[in-house]
Amino acid sequence: MADVRITCITKSIPHGGHEHITHVGNPAGNWRWPIEDVINSIDNRSNTFFVLDPRTGKRADVGVVRPTGYRPFLRTHADGVWNDNLLAQSQCA
Repeated sequence: MADVRITCITKSIPHGGHEHITHVGNPAGNWRWPIEDVINSIDNRSNTFFVLDPRTGKRADVGVVRPTGYRPFLRTHADGVWNDNLLAQSQCA
């Protein structure tokens, strides 16, 4: 199992509005995956994913949230709290 750092995201609407993340990646690692593939990888325990807070350098693990009646999505988890550190990542090129 690889422990993979996410450094960029792709949003459905890049500059505002009601958006959701469609892909995550890391240009230094030369990869970009659709969210569905990342969710499957987490579920299958083939990889773990994380981000680093740009201000503090603190790690936040990426997990899958499954709200009733909605599609699963990714969210970061740090210090026992679900948060939105994933949205703070830069846009993938």
